Amino acid sequence: MSLTLILNGQTRAFESLPQPASLEQLIGELGLKGDRVAVEHNGEIVPRSGWAETLLNGGDRLEVVHFVGGGLNRAEA
Repeated sequence: MSLTLILNGQTRAFESLPQPASLEQLIGELGLKGDRVAVEHNGEIVPRSGWAETLLNGGDRLEVVHFVGGGLNRAEA
């Protein structure tokens, strides 16, 4: 049975994750680097130190923001 979550407003099923799964397992499944991600779980920001203990259940709502580097170099503008 898959774990179905609402991820950034979209319903997604994760076949390979157990129920319940930890937030840390989800971030790994998504292939994201933990040092570049912020996560809100059911309306609450979860600090990175709490990802392993935060359990996800079917129907949970997550907002995942992935930070990327870059920007406009003023010399190039």
